[in-house]
Amino acid sequence: MPDVAKIFPSDRHALAQVDTLLAAEGIRRDPNLDYICGIYEDDQLIATGSAFGNTLRCFAVDHGHQGEGLLNTIITHLMDIQQERGNYDIFLYTKIKTARFFHDLGFYEIARVDDALIFMENQRDGFTHCLDRFQREAAAISAPADPAKPVGAIVMNANPFTRGHQYLISQAASQTSLLHLFLLSEDASLFPFAIRQEFVRAGIAALPNVVLHASGPYIISQATFPSYFQKDDDAVSRSHACLDIAIFQRIAQALGITCRYVGEEPFSHVTSLYNQIMQDELPRTGIDCHVLPRLESAGQAISASTVRQLLKDGMEKSAIDWPQLAQLLPPAELDWLQSPTAGPVLRRLAAADEVRHH
Repeated sequence: MPDVAKIFPSDRHALAQVDTLLAAEGIRRDPNLDYICGIYEDDQLIATGSAFGNTLRCFAVDHGHQGEGLLNTIITHLMDIQQERGNYDIFLYTKIKTARFFHDLGFYEIARVDDALIFMENQRDGFTHCLDRFQREAAAISAPADPAKPVGAIVMNANPFTRGHQYLISQAASQTSLLHLFLLSEDASLFPFAIRQEFVRAGIAALPNVVLHASGPYIISQATFPSYFQKDDDAVSRSHACLDIAIFQRIAQALGITCRYVGEEPFSHVTSLYNQIMQDELPRTGIDCHVLPRLESAGQAISASTVRQLLKDGMEKSAIDWPQLAQLLPPAELDWLQSPTAGPVLRRLAAADEVRHH
């Protein structure tokens, strides 16, 4: 078996070879990678693969060496790396034409996007177990069901949780008999999941018909969705939305969800495009998509990205505008941000190059 070498982010020559190998397969290097490896013949890279968190990404084998088992060697190496990390539930994105290969290695299809990509995992019943958890969490809600109202859903990141999020949830809750709130649980955000979950839970405490779910690995954020199959950001957004819909349709069937709520998006082109695709495609699956107006402060829609920018600017100036933030955040979260406990999050915000799209 040929040796597999780790490729370091500082090795520009090796990364250039990775890019060339990927380009020959019609893909590009994903910006979300935390491990890259390759197989060399002399000094020439002939096979490569990568990982991010518990996902596998960006595979390519030189056309002159296909059929030699190199991809199998790369996958075996990456699975060993995942085991060293303590990850046993592994996910990958691949092209339709290579799905059979990964199935033979023990991966199972979760969902696909047309002829573009397939989302797979190495657990036969992983998604089923996740749906079972969602059902158990919903069964624990004691609020009486109103048959005149639908069962709805919201998916949010809440990075951080704002008065705008709270308003969106309360509006959707008033229109539904039961509202499933899926909070993105991957820690790809500047505010860690545990913190976001704590403040979302506090923010919905007075809403008895809202059930909070940690999304698990099946509802995928824009921050970690793979971009290497697509030629531009709009194509990435379309593929992400279509994969989201394919997965969400199965979740909706399991939970009896018939409508999904999103907030208006006046700032982000990516999110606006995503919402538009939702409005166009969800009804075709029998699920209504409702766009709710955003809560405003001083004539502007309240946005988590605005909060992050205010915090970053304030940290850089050593003068955070707490009165302005008080108009955007629930009191408990504002108090937490002013406490020593929030120090690591604030320092992470200050160190980030860009906070608008995290």
